[in-house]
Amino acid sequence: MIPMLVPAEVSAVYNPILAEIFFAIIGLAFVATGVKAFRDTATAKHLTTGIFWTIMGVCFIIGKYIPSWIVGVLIVASAVITAIGGVVQTKNDVPTKEETRANADRIGYKIFIPALMLALVSVIAAWLGLVSGNNAIGVSAIFGAIAVFAITKAPAKSIVTEGSRLLDNMGPVAFLPQLLAALGVLFTACGVGDVISSGVASIIPDGSRFIATAVYCIGMALFTMIMGNGFAAFSVITVGIGIPFLIMQGANPVVVGALGLTAGYCGTLLTPMAANFNIMPAALLETKSKYAIIKAQAPTAVVMLIIHIFLMYFWAF
Repeated sequence: MIPMLVPAEVSAVYNPILAEIFFAIIGLAFVATGVKAFRDTATAKHLTTGIFWTIMGVCFIIGKYIPSWIVGVLIVASAVITAIGGVVQTKNDVPTKEETRANADRIGYKIFIPALMLALVSVIAAWLGLVSGNNAIGVSAIFGAIAVFAITKAPAKSIVTEGSRLLDNMGPVAFLPQLLAALGVLFTACGVGDVISSGVASIIPDGSRFIATAVYCIGMALFTMIMGNGFAAFSVITVGIGIPFLIMQGANPVVVGALGLTAGYCGTLLTPMAANFNIMPAALLETKSKYAIIKAQAPTAVVMLIIHIFLMYFWAF
């Protein structure tokens, strides 16, 4: 058994007000990106781009306080704008190669300190039970931003300009993980897991634990590739395959759950649907092919999936 990382006597404090503050800050970043698009009259689709980012900003800032049907209409509108190619990258002040090289030489490896602080502060805050997991990420982002300014000596406005440039590079795919996670919940509520269970029953021979394990792990990877989100796939595939064909046959649910989710992550390495992992980095790195990261990860993903099948088979039963 893996020991708990959080002391048993400490419970994370969920502060809804703090959570709403972080959502509002994120929404303001979207609105700022929208305002920048509205001002960029030289870009042909600056109006639709500005509307898209403003819609998302409104949803994040006041979505909780307005009727749900209005939020639904706004989301559908943003989807239509995306579908017709109405969201484009607007003009950004990008540093020259010489400036980038000079800054890299000046700052060196210290540039990784803010990124490390994101993980370190969030883990410590959650471990001490000071804030909930989601709020801990927001708190760590504040510390990370402070570290960035301390190291780079950048002007305060860069937190807006560079944030908008990053969102511009990512585009609508920045919201794909949230939408796919919601889709996974919807699939589970609609009984997709039961349909999968009925179909798999004709494939897995009675008493064949190894084949059941292989089907579960491969199913997790494939459904994650479709959904683009391991958490979304986990609820559907575990209900449809993991529980009836593994846990009900005596498998350790802790092992099945832990390795099942990471088996899904093997699929994450192989799909463009996991845009935040595979497509956005390619866009930020400006690779020649937007699938370059997936191609590099594919051999490792396949090997790790095979290892997962054997680990689950030997450890769960």
